[in-house]
Amino acid sequence: MLDEKGRQLGSMDFARRLEGWRDAGTRECRFLIGAADGFDDADRANADLLIAFGAMTWPHMMARAMLAEQLWRACSILANHPYHREG
Repeated sequence: MLDEKGRQLGSMDFARRLEGWRDAGTRECRFLIGAADGFDDADRANADLLIAFGAMTWPHMMARAMLAEQLWRACSILANHPYHREG
């Protein structure tokens, strides 16, 4: 769940999280982007992971683009492509 109260993961951490789910046999992964007022506490409590893209507010279309880019980057990292920010 993408949420302002979530953890701010680096790209390597995000990739490792996806790798862990993949290796554990997780069949699907869903990412939720909340409405203008975000999610309520009950929704947050049911999430497996809360992820924040920083303290700033992002428009939904930007959040989608940022998530897509991070998914692409995570797949690249997991495929052992060199990551320029590692180290």
